[in-house]
Amino acid sequence: MKRLLPLTALLLAGCDLAPAYHRPGLPAPATLPSGGIYPAANATTNASDIAWQDFFVDAALRQVIGEGLANNRDLRVALANVQQARAQYRVQRADLLPTIGASAGATYARASSDVTRPGVDRTSHIYSVDAGFSAFEIDLFGRVRNLTKAALDQYLATEEGARATRITLIAEIASAYLTMAADQDQLRISQGTLESFRQSLDLTTAQFQHGVISELEVKQAQTNYEQARYDIAALQTQIARDQNALNLLVGTTVSQDLLPTGLTDRVFTLAQLPAGLSSDVLLQRPDVLQAEDQLKAQYANIGAARAAFFPQISLTALAGTLSTGLSGLFDHGNYTYQVAPTASQTIFDFGRNAANLRYAKASRDAALATYEKAIQTAFREVADALAQRGTIDEQLRARASRVDAAGAAYKLSDARYRSGVDPFLTSLDAQRTFYAAQQNLVQTRLDAASNLVELYRALGGGLRSK
Repeated sequence: MKRLLPLTALLLAGCDLAPAYHRPGLPAPATLPSGGIYPAANATTNASDIAWQDFFVDAALRQVIGEGLANNRDLRVALANVQQARAQYRVQRADLLPTIGASAGATYARASSDVTRPGVDRTSHIYSVDAGFSAFEIDLFGRVRNLTKAALDQYLATEEGARATRITLIAEIASAYLTMAADQDQLRISQGTLESFRQSLDLTTAQFQHGVISELEVKQAQTNYEQARYDIAALQTQIARDQNALNLLVGTTVSQDLLPTGLTDRVFTLAQLPAGLSSDVLLQRPDVLQAEDQLKAQYANIGAARAAFFPQISLTALAGTLSTGLSGLFDHGNYTYQVAPTASQTIFDFGRNAANLRYAKASRDAALATYEKAIQTAFREVADALAQRGTIDEQLRARASRVDAAGAAYKLSDARYRSGVDPFLTSLDAQRTFYAAQQNLVQTRLDAASNLVELYRALGGGLRSK
């Protein structure tokens, strides 16, 4: 036991040649945009602290998202990648400890015409049982430890990648759901407008037949009517595509009772999200954490590459028992042991180790740039979402006011046309303007709803359970 103490102390005091990791400085402004066109600061919590089940308040949408998290194939691939990385880490971690094996053997030998006893055959039996380990590397310079650390960081990075995939999936399902709801509204508007255009076409046709107006007015009315017919057919196709896209994201066919019927007078998400936060909130986004874990792994790889310049020390140790008789195999005095330490040092490798070290350092530099780019991308995504958030209410008010004005103008122009004050073209233009204004309002409502979903995703929300 006393002889093992110095060896234990030597092992515990082993060198770690990896450079010390310090989180790089934030390569983006210290705070997220606030003021001006951006919404005023109202940060009392982080978006990542808001469970997605709380953010999406519509029960049907929550159920669809839940089915997507259970069935989406891309998410299954991401989770399988996590399992692979975990297994690879455990394989590498096993090198920190010796692999102990046991063996048992028996040797039977027969020799003829023993010189001491001519004409007499001699038979010998040897039995043995051994246990021990072979070529276990004593990690004085941290090569195995750093490889294990790198494998752990890669595993953690893969876990964060799976979390990022889940957040993206939640946002994509919600966006697809909202898009389908908006297209349903557009379809209803087109169907209602088609009826209005049909009435105008019937009126002008009748007036033409009685010689009140020319054929030009009839063709102008028919132009609007045919455009609405086309819009209805195109929207029906688009809604079918929306459903196909939603089914693909969810990974199964969404039941009819869960499909959206429209955006109007329906609340899908919370009305507000935290704004004016410190940029440090971006450091908790899964994609940023993934890039940081990959950066840490490259630091550990540098340590492993540096350790390759130093001697590699390994130890083989066996202990067992040996006997010429099976019955006495475990008797006292038959104990055997063998200890065989070895050390090897590369003399000439023609630059292999140096090249591996340069590769590790270059990989670290690339991982650092990737990490900084991930933060800058996250900042831009949040800033863009906040920019739209700051003006979207004004856009909605303007669109709604335009619909009211266009509707009133259409009624007035139609009445003036029927009374013979204005030409039909004035009524036709007002009708087209009213139609376009309604379509634009639906699109702006979709932009507002999608903006909240994007802001929630960009701020790192989406995974915490209730």
